Amino acid sequence: MEYTTGAPSWRLVLRRALGGLRPRRPGQRQRGWSIAVPLIGLAAGLLFTTSATTADGTSLRDDRRPQLAQLIADKRTRLDGREKRAADLRAAVDQDAAKLADVDEPVKSARARADAMRGGAGFTALRGPGITVSLNDSPQRITGTGVDAPENDDLVVHQGDVQAVVNALWAGGAEAMSIMDVRVISTSAVRCVGNTLLLHGQVFSPPFKITAIGEPTAMHRALESAEGVQQFRTAVADFGLGYQETVERNVTVRAYDGSSDLRSAEVTE
Repeated sequence: MEYTTGAPSWRLVLRRALGGLRPRRPGQRQRGWSIAVPLIGLAAGLLFTTSATTADGTSLRDDRRPQLAQLIADKRTRLDGREKRAADLRAAVDQDAAKLADVDEPVKSARARADAMRGGAGFTALRGPGITVSLNDSPQRITGTGVDAPENDDLVVHQGDVQAVVNALWAGGAEAMSIMDVRVISTSAVRCVGNTLLLHGQVFSPPFKITAIGEPTAMHRALESAEGVQQFRTAVADFGLGYQETVERNVTVRAYDGSSDLRSAEVTE
């Protein structure tokens, strides 16, 4: 005989109940069903109790789904209202701008004049025929100390050499110019430190390429007659510096895209 302490487990009860369904041996009394039926009912009750405990006394379906759908609907309604409000405000701004069109006519006129001068100021790209001048340091190295031996300054391009070419090209009718593909404008300043060139905060190494758009013949003549350019050409012959002119049939000078703020200015007498 089997004894247990406490409440029997549902597996034990179910096993006992199912055990009562085994075929009878010959001569055995039909008392299995009378015992199995109440035991099966007891096992089912235990299963229902376990399910209710797992659900913690609440419904196994999510009753919050209708509330969530309502919350989404409310948010969408408020969003639609705000979008309509924004559209109404934009329409009101457009109406006010149209009413002020006549009052702002002087401003519009000033903007039109400024836009017309953007090309001359260097803020629009320009394409056309021109000349490219390249200046380069000498490949020679100092090997002697005699009177005729070159010095370091004789073998490099200087700030004055670049400025001489730039001024000659402007004098020859250049309409737009760039140095190392950087647009030259009224506030551009060429500075050299050693054999490097500084332009609008950028540092460049030789060869220095200067491109100008304009009538090539006129600019070539201006280069031929410029004293500073002629001095550099003499150094080319004496020390092997590099000088090259190239006629451009169709070249592009990009628009200036840096800062145009003028920090200081001085009037020369």
